[in-house]
Amino acid sequence: MLFVTSKDNSNIKKAIKLKSSAKERRKSGLFLAEGLRICMDAVRSGAEIQTLYVTEKAYQKHSEDFAVLEAAAQNTVCVSENIFALMSDTQSPQGFLAVIKTLDKTNEFDTIKCDGKYLALDNVQDPSNLGTVLRSAEAFNVSGVILSSDCCDIYNPKVVRGSMGAVFRIPFITYNSIEEFIKDNPKAYYYAAVVNSDAESLTDVKFQTPCVVVVGNEGNGIKAETEKACANKITIHMEGKAESLNASVAAAILMWEMMK
Repeated sequence: MLFVTSKDNSNIKKAIKLKSSAKERRKSGLFLAEGLRICMDAVRSGAEIQTLYVTEKAYQKHSEDFAVLEAAAQNTVCVSENIFALMSDTQSPQGFLAVIKTLDKTNEFDTIKCDGKYLALDNVQDPSNLGTVLRSAEAFNVSGVILSSDCCDIYNPKVVRGSMGAVFRIPFITYNSIEEFIKDNPKAYYYAAVVNSDAESLTDVKFQTPCVVVVGNEGNGIKAETEKACANKITIHMEGKAESLNASVAAAILMWEMMK
């Protein structure tokens, strides 16, 4: 284990960049996972841990878990609480942070499974929403998640943490646009979730497989071209005065009904 005491160390600077910059994550092919549970999830899922950062207090308190993480990591670095805080994205850091190689799940989307049920996200921007959606998708056993390229970065630390490890386990793919994905996979049934009283009520929908339910941006909903490309329009009937639901809440309701 290497001990680093300077915040100007090149590895520390790189980790700080990975925390704040999607461009740096794409360029390097690396991302951060913070917290003991998330780091352990990464190991159990077979993710490639390039560097494990720990504080002395953390590895002494969780010595057994630390031994597992250290064995899985290519490098282990011990830093002070102050330096760890610079890399951390949380208010109360646990003292465990892993630099992980980005996940290649492309092969899992070579073809749409004939009985598959998928969720597509069209320009979803909030990292907390995306993390919650991934967590729900795993809980409901959704076949996979398709993201448009203008969604927030799936490797954003808030997404990784909010997914509670689902990002390591659920199949996902990023496509230039959901409209393009539909054109490239024409045999599936596509359902656009819209706020429209003329759309079919979700509770009346008989989902045919393979199917993809599309959820749109938090403020603007699904893009017009995406909605047009979907043969089916569905809506969550609401009796209250709210005009719409939070994107992650809507996605959870849609996935629940789709997977019944």
